[in-house]
Amino acid sequence: MRIAVVGTGYVGLVTGTCFAEVGIDVTCIDIDQTKIENLKRGVLPIYEPGLEEMVARNAQKERLSFSTDLSASIQGSDVAFIAVGTPPGEDGSADLKYVLAVARAIGQHMTDYMVVVTKSTVPVGTAAKVRRAIREELEARGADIAFDVASNPEFLKEGAAIDDFLKPDRIVVGIDSERAQEMMSKLYKPFLMNGHPLIFMDIPSAEMTKYAANAMLATKISFMNDIANLCEIMGADVNMVRRGIGSDARIGNKFIYPGIGYGGSCFPKDVKALIKTAAENGYEMDVLKSVENVNEKQKSVLFNKISNYFNGEMAGKTFAMWGLSFKPKTDDMREAPSLVIIEKLLEQGAKVRAYDPVAMKEARHILGDSIEYGKDEYETLIDADALLLVTEWPDFRSPNFAVVSKLLKEKVVFDGRNIYDPVEMEQKGFTYFGIGIKQGEKQLKATV
Repeated sequence: MRIAVVGTGYVGLVTGTCFAEVGIDVTCIDIDQTKIENLKRGVLPIYEPGLEEMVARNAQKERLSFSTDLSASIQGSDVAFIAVGTPPGEDGSADLKYVLAVARAIGQHMTDYMVVVTKSTVPVGTAAKVRRAIREELEARGADIAFDVASNPEFLKEGAAIDDFLKPDRIVVGIDSERAQEMMSKLYKPFLMNGHPLIFMDIPSAEMTKYAANAMLATKISFMNDIANLCEIMGADVNMVRRGIGSDARIGNKFIYPGIGYGGSCFPKDVKALIKTAAENGYEMDVLKSVENVNEKQKSVLFNKISNYFNGEMAGKTFAMWGLSFKPKTDDMREAPSLVIIEKLLEQGAKVRAYDPVAMKEARHILGDSIEYGKDEYETLIDADALLLVTEWPDFRSPNFAVVSKLLKEKVVFDGRNIYDPVEMEQKGFTYFGIGIKQGEKQLKATV
């Protein structure tokens, strides 16, 4: 079986590589010549644990190849995945120009039956637009070639994408023909050996499932952050509350950790797109509007704590920041809370010295020389007025606090992810600020 994956960003590269890993011949296609040449040399455009080794292994076995030639790549392919970007427009809607450009190119060059699959996150109704674009190009050629369109949304967590693809919770496929169902069943058969469900449904439902899943997870995060802020006001400990509600099987313990807001390439974009899609169809998503509003405010919570502690006088002070990416195990800084905090600190005349285990290159690309960069987490602390924990990398979970204490000018820690224990921090002589924890009083030690 042969497949083509158009787009070598996060979704496309992981998808193509994981299919190659189970023995399928895969060609990944991109219009960016430099990116393709780098991939051929084993240089990846993204960081994802285990991906570099998997790309190299499958390229060496000639199951995975890279090309800029869409025409040659789709000829002989049974399935073509569209995995290009759908960036948000100014109004929050998903921009489909790249998806439809690929669809038209497929229509111009396909020579035999294939299933064209939208893997990109796209609004309900996109598959119909893809079908129409392909059909128009075929008619322009005078070609009578059968094809099917399917929707196969991805549910990959950055930092755990390979496991998510190879050992999926579920595989969702939207189809409208038996032939497409047979083809997609054959394609995903290697991933079903351990009982992972392959769920077939109509195409609009598959398209909606992706948005609904991300919107639900974003809702859990914003809800918990709202509760955390109220806990602080009322003198409750959100860590206790989280443990209490997370033990309820109806709620569960995932995505209920309070923090400084969600970021990344999916949640912010998809929540906006779903709100926009609903509005275009005469419906208001009131819950999701609140989710988005809470999240935007939450990104300023840590800065507000800093400002209050220093009485608004931050000019000339240096802040050590641990973590830049929006979450651990990725270099992705899109919509990262770190960017909001940095911007606000710089506006106040403060200096920021940051370190991230993976995202330093991306940070330099975005922030340039506006901040300083430490060679490791401890170098950032030298004569800093406070430590800001922004991304909960494992590297930061158990630092040498004796060293931290000596290097900091003032023993103050602002923990945006609640990874440190308030009681232990107080015992070590630190002034500690977490999220959803009443400050200035000893807290009972939460059992996690």
